[in-house]
Amino acid sequence: MAAGAEHMWMKGILAVLWGTGALAALPAQAQAVGAPMTNNPGYDRPGLGFTPAVLQAGDVIWEQGMPDWSRTDGVALYSVGTLLRLGLGHALELQAGSGWNRQTGAGTGVHGRADATVALKFAPAAKGPFSWGLLGSIELTDGAPEFRAERRQYQLGASINWQRSPDTALGLYLQGAHGNGDSQLLAINDSWSLSPAVGAYVELATQHAAGRGYGSMGGAGIAWQATPRVQFDVGLRHRLGGHADAWQGGVGVAVYFGN
Repeated sequence: MAAGAEHMWMKGILAVLWGTGALAALPAQAQAVGAPMTNNPGYDRPGLGFTPAVLQAGDVIWEQGMPDWSRTDGVALYSVGTLLRLGLGHALELQAGSGWNRQTGAGTGVHGRADATVALKFAPAAKGPFSWGLLGSIELTDGAPEFRAERRQYQLGASINWQRSPDTALGLYLQGAHGNGDSQLLAINDSWSLSPAVGAYVELATQHAAGRGYGSMGGAGIAWQATPRVQFDVGLRHRLGGHADAWQGGVGVAVYFGN
């Protein structure tokens, strides 16, 4: 990507985040700050995208892949990725992540630390059954040489959720990435509660990556809230057509530290 285009993309992300910060400065009563927490504070895993909800100020969530993985053309990538989320208040949340990768196949095996990412999420209080949020992130170029991107990656995602009933919801996720590689993704998901502690989902996604073309995937997963503060999850996706990973999946855990 040309330096000027990369600069413009970064300015665009900063402009969006500045705008969300201005919205966050509205009076607290417009955002329902301090609303009672449910047993699920809004974990971002499993599945594509993120939950359009932020943590209350000072609350922390640790989300851990154990691992997440992908496989295509005989090459498999395993990632033990860590994401830390911190509630800032005023509908904002700060995120930071990195991880350890291992790639196997094609007669080689390499491993090393993944590039770090820093992100800011904005999600106002839900209006009736609808909620939405934005997540802007920057992937740095500080990982092991085998996994380090040639240049920084800038990503902006939007998540919209429709809570159709207390036990069912529909979600839409849009994502654009520029920098080390340009790509766009659109995903929809349908989720429902199997019990007060167990939820399941199915998802469909289409994507376009520069130099590779279009592809599509379908998948499903399940999450178990073992305690009000600990959730375990498992998910699996398979290529439906075009240029996409043959398989993606993962097992993970999320732990909530808050009031």
